[in-house]
Amino acid sequence: MIPFLDLKLINAPYQEAFMTAISNVLTSGWYIRGNECEAFEQEFAHYCGTKHCIGVANGLDALILIIRAYKEMGLMSDGDEIIVPANTYIASILAISHNNLIPILVEPDINTYLLDPAKIEAKISSKTKAILAVHLYGQTCDMDAINSIAKKYNLKVIEDSAQSHGAFYQDKKSGNLGDASGFSFYPGKNLGALGDGGAVTTNDTNLAETIRYLGNYGSQEKYHNLYQGVNSRLDEIQAVILRIKLKNLNNENSFRQDLAQYYLLHVANKKIILPHYRSQQEHVWHLFVIRTENRDPLIKHLHVKGIETMIHYPIPPHKQKAYMELSSIKLPLSEKIHNEVLSIPLNVSITQAQREKIVEALNSYEG
Repeated sequence: MIPFLDLKLINAPYQEAFMTAISNVLTSGWYIRGNECEAFEQEFAHYCGTKHCIGVANGLDALILIIRAYKEMGLMSDGDEIIVPANTYIASILAISHNNLIPILVEPDINTYLLDPAKIEAKISSKTKAILAVHLYGQTCDMDAINSIAKKYNLKVIEDSAQSHGAFYQDKKSGNLGDASGFSFYPGKNLGALGDGGAVTTNDTNLAETIRYLGNYGSQEKYHNLYQGVNSRLDEIQAVILRIKLKNLNNENSFRQDLAQYYLLHVANKKIILPHYRSQQEHVWHLFVIRTENRDPLIKHLHVKGIETMIHYPIPPHKQKAYMELSSIKLPLSEKIHNEVLSIPLNVSITQAQREKIVEALNSYEG
């Protein structure tokens, strides 16, 4: 069976470096917000092209803290609205509702699965304060169009970069395309830790300081609390792991891009809709997501052929029990996408023989 994702195999090349680095952290006696975290923050900010990076506990916290900081800065309030794509992973929406703001769901572009700028303005009201641009599956959104709308209506642009580490939009990288960006370093991401981890990148010094304090119990100085903060900090072990893997992120993204091109060139089954992308550098292929009208038979066919698949994501957020208040909203494109998408294996552990087997299996599917 070709696994969808084998983290043990993916991390195997780093094992010796990991063991040395972890040993150094253990012997240092400093495990939270030490030299390794500070070094990673500097290196990741440089990588993204931003002035600031703040390490946090996970990707959801990164988004929550951005919005919370804007509230503390007086730029957002309870009951305000944030535009968000309807077909995103639920974390994007949780970050909004956790801050007592209202998610305004907008349908995606059916080809790219990204937030459709042409549908944003109709959803803007006097309460709208931001657009949350989710770079889904590893491809950056149409940021010129989104930033133009934001400027017109004086809105903040928040990137959800959980799946787009290293992806460009024109000459800038994800994380440096709006006012602030939230990253996840969940182990399966393009830049994955050995546990949970996240970060915020921004060029706004006031925002960066506020987020740093909020994630440290609201404290700038120990035992002196400016805000009713939370505990959301990137620990030293995860930071050192990320420092090691960051050095090879571009190479791993290039591998993903090459494998995606192989699939795009060789899968020729008319029953399968292949993903659309703008340019090679603007998509880092966190996921390779195909679509078909009858998904279950395709899943069974691939399983028989020895190929594991996953669905990202089977239930749209507005159909989740957690958001019953949104269930009456009509979002036919999002529902179609969630009913038809299927992710096939794409990661740096896939061999040439495996990629050929995957293509053969897809092409032999008859529906």
